[in-house]
Amino acid sequence: MNRKTLVLPAVVGLLAPVLAACGGSGSSGNSGDAIVVGTTDRFTASKDAPAPLDPAYAYDVGSWNILRQTVQTLMTQPKGDGDPVPEAAEQCGFTDSGNERYACTLRDGLKFANGDPVTAADVKYSIDRALSLKADSGVFALLSTVDTVETQGDRQVIFHLKTADATFPFKLSTPVAGIVDPKNYAKGSLRNGFQVDGSGPYTMKADVKNNELVDAVFTKNPNYKGTVELNNDKVRMRSFADADAMGAALAKGDIDVMTRTMSPEQIQKLSNAADGNVDLVEMPGLEIRYLAFNTSAPAVKSRAVRQAIAQLVDRGALAGKVYGTQAEPLYSLVPATVTGHSNSFFNKYGDPSVSKAKALLAKGGITTPVKLTLHYTTDHYGSATKKEFEVLQQQLNSSGLFDVAIQGAPWAAFRPAEQKGSYEVYGMGWFPDFPDADNYLAPFLDKDNTLNSPYTNSEIRNTLIPQSRRQADRLAAANSLTSIQDIVANDVPILPLWQGKQYVAARDDITGTAYAINSTSTLQLWELGRGVKS
Repeated sequence: MNRKTLVLPAVVGLLAPVLAACGGSGSSGNSGDAIVVGTTDRFTASKDAPAPLDPAYAYDVGSWNILRQTVQTLMTQPKGDGDPVPEAAEQCGFTDSGNERYACTLRDGLKFANGDPVTAADVKYSIDRALSLKADSGVFALLSTVDTVETQGDRQVIFHLKTADATFPFKLSTPVAGIVDPKNYAKGSLRNGFQVDGSGPYTMKADVKNNELVDAVFTKNPNYKGTVELNNDKVRMRSFADADAMGAALAKGDIDVMTRTMSPEQIQKLSNAADGNVDLVEMPGLEIRYLAFNTSAPAVKSRAVRQAIAQLVDRGALAGKVYGTQAEPLYSLVPATVTGHSNSFFNKYGDPSVSKAKALLAKGGITTPVKLTLHYTTDHYGSATKKEFEVLQQQLNSSGLFDVAIQGAPWAAFRPAEQKGSYEVYGMGWFPDFPDADNYLAPFLDKDNTLNSPYTNSEIRNTLIPQSRRQADRLAAANSLTSIQDIVANDVPILPLWQGKQYVAARDDITGTAYAINSTSTLQLWELGRGVKS
């Protein structure tokens, strides 16, 4: 049996699974035993982030992967990816030629898991609440083009947009647009803790220890109405401290499925295995990693310093040494498989060059070596992150132009510190909210951006982003999107590093693994089932 299954890309930046893991996704089986899924995502409630699972606050892939199971949205991304389709809605669409008025009709008889009816008023309440709370995670900015939300009766919702936004259907498929019950989610405050209530395919019960969710049980919601067909009645998600602990649990049979984030060593070992009872599924990914700069910090305030770093970083060596074939060099914020991608950084800087970097610093009047610290999170993107930053440190310091230190911190401390501007340079990852170039640009460059970055460019914000959103045909937006990427390459508020693949490992009686994660790294627990061992 082939231990490694490839899920291949489709066309023009959208990904579609075409091969199932051993057993086949079509052979679903409902079992009374919960399918146990492991993850290294950590879910912590703290003073700085007390409401990790409130749709109006949550803005990381781990939290969203809980919300997507439990909180329903008007639209959703289909199984094989592509344009979003109605979910809580029966139908949705633009009702004008300018892409500024978007109307949805709710499914008849829609209910929350507790049996309460879901109405158009609840949709309006949920969107208005997220916009008014303006959580410091920045997730509300996904809805920034909403002007007003109108209801007509119990089932009709009309969104009046400030400006044209062809990407709006995608945004209505993200958890920030999740429909919440006003009884459980106060209008003027976030919902602290780990309780989640909605109308999604599952209900969720959390096991919390020391303000950290360690175990979550997802149980089939009998009141659910939507597009999802559940292949199981119950899934249990266990959070592990690291990939090694998660891998040991899979080997022992304590868990059935291993998701993000596996270590490069684990992936290589499973990929090369000739036999055994664990299958590895590999699929192209839209995850990216990048360095972000606090452009107000003295060490990197000069554009010349940031450009010199861009000139020195060897992405190929970085990806190869740390991730092998599991990552590819990235020369733009927009991944190579997404419509609108341009190799702007390579076009400007070419191959790494110490002499060119030295000239950039000299032209900027910068004294060398430039002393700075690169910060990274120790537990959010996997165990290889530390090695990645050691390689970056070596690349910069070996030039003689920089004196770089590196410092790691757990995500619970790292993210609030980054938001407060405590770091001058820091490493982040991005799992797209939806597979469109806009979602790799606006969240970092527009007003109320997710990084709380001091960098601003009026041409990007006032002209290029709105211009690109007017184009329903995303190919037609290429000129605006390329201009944005070229400006980023010149100003370097962010330095893209690499684009990664996605992996799922599962015991071979588990079916549906080829669809367990979609192109935006959304965990689709409903696809998993138990079948006959192959």
